[in-house]
Amino acid sequence: MDLTRTEVVARKRGVAARFALLAAPVAFFAVFFAYPVAAIVARGLKTDGTWHLGRIGEVLAQSDVRHVLWFTTWQALVSTALTLIVALPGAYVFARFDFPGKHVLRAVVTVPFVLPTVVVGTAFLALVGRGGLLDDLWGVRLDTTVWAILLAHVFFNYAVVVRTVGGLWAQLDPRQEEAARMLGASQLKAWRQVTLPALAPAVAAAALMVFLFTFTSFGVVQILGGPTFSTLEVEIYRQTSEIFDLSTAAVLTLIQFAAVGAILALHAWTVRRRETALRLVDASVTARRPRGAGQWALLGGVLVTVAVLLVLPPAVLVQRSLGAPGFGYYRALTSEDGGVFLVPPIEAIGNSLSYAVAATLIAVVIGGLAAAALTRRDAGRLVRGFDALLMLPLGVSAVTVGFGFLISLDEPPLDLRSSWILVPLAQALVGVPFVVRTMLPVLRAVDVRLREAASVLGASPWRVWREVDLPMVRRALLIAAGFAFAVSLGEFGATVFIARPDNPTLPVAVARLLGRPGDLNYGQAMALSTILMVVCAVALLVLERLRTDRTGEF
Repeated sequence: MDLTRTEVVARKRGVAARFALLAAPVAFFAVFFAYPVAAIVARGLKTDGTWHLGRIGEVLAQSDVRHVLWFTTWQALVSTALTLIVALPGAYVFARFDFPGKHVLRAVVTVPFVLPTVVVGTAFLALVGRGGLLDDLWGVRLDTTVWAILLAHVFFNYAVVVRTVGGLWAQLDPRQEEAARMLGASQLKAWRQVTLPALAPAVAAAALMVFLFTFTSFGVVQILGGPTFSTLEVEIYRQTSEIFDLSTAAVLTLIQFAAVGAILALHAWTVRRRETALRLVDASVTARRPRGAGQWALLGGVLVTVAVLLVLPPAVLVQRSLGAPGFGYYRALTSEDGGVFLVPPIEAIGNSLSYAVAATLIAVVIGGLAAAALTRRDAGRLVRGFDALLMLPLGVSAVTVGFGFLISLDEPPLDLRSSWILVPLAQALVGVPFVVRTMLPVLRAVDVRLREAASVLGASPWRVWREVDLPMVRRALLIAAGFAFAVSLGEFGATVFIARPDNPTLPVAVARLLGRPGDLNYGQAMALSTILMVVCAVALLVLERLRTDRTGEF
């Protein structure tokens, strides 16, 4: 079919618009992600212009490095399995049951996911560490044990499974399983042969995301693992900041980069499978009140799990922060001690909020442009490949990125080491993937013919976006901004390198206080963690108010 001249012009405009939309995201990731990571790898493996790739084999031959690789993989696999076992019943309850307080409970379940890893580690330290709840009641301590790490990972990733698997489960037509039951299949057989195959891609996608987050775990292991346990991320930090062995850190970075790339590729494949799993129905018609003792018992079991696993650790954290009379730990945050900080610790709150706002603006602009480009029908393979690259900052060592900022952005015109913008730039790298993932489904739901009609009528790409896309995606844009704000507020791995002593962020301040002995420092860490947790929880509650019923995953 021949195209008219107007249609040809419109198509050429579309191609030009696609590359214009991608220009800023590509430049942003090239300068502030690829360049710093490449710089630190080159610094570690290149001497006098010569690459020393044999160093990779030397590092891998070290027994302590092999132990770190083994523990990183082992704890990620066990954490993923435990999370699936604990969270899948919750996914079913949220998908199939309708009960009072369901929306509030959904927000409670999601709060741990947006909490900074430093807060999660501190909360479990208050529960299972020295002087924690278990220590006070029964003399039991689990800090510096693998169980504390595994439980904290389940706490952190519970919502990933509930929202990802439960979102699809709620939209599966229950009549297909009922038809199998009518044909003589038992309830278990019907679920195994009808529902499970449809859910398998979603379960696999959730498992891969949990594995990715636990494989690259830093804050939780740093606080709860002590000197006994190290993941790749923790070891990269140790080799970089304590031992100053950049060649070993570079090798470990390459290993983590390769592993994360493989995980993300597998995740993208499972997501494509999930999109064609079964015909979906409106989630609002599949949920009903529990029936029978078994279903009420299941609902009760999930509520108990949420209370013990997800509510108790933050509650103990709050209780420990109030341990000094008259809010003593909170009042101590307003005074300078001349040791950990050059300013009163309370100033970390204002620093974190201002940095997070700037990072959110950057993430929304970059992520919004990338999402708009990825949803265009004329997007080629190269553009779609960029979609996978956008997820890399979630898995590549934030420690490497932070230290890479220091050694690469040190010369004009990009001498940013003393600039305040360095922290928001690092935080925005983590926020962009959340913006893209939130906006893509909504943008893809916009009828492409509306855009084409506007273009044919002579509207510029900017006007098409403003008058066609923006009114439909405004709510998703606000949700994306909220997620970007929450994750920017809690970013720790990169910020720990680049936050200046006179301008600490909340996660950095918490980590520094925990690193000093004394009850006062410990109590102040609990107080700051509580403040950070409350701010993140409030942001999430706002998101829940904006969230549409069809928003099933992160």
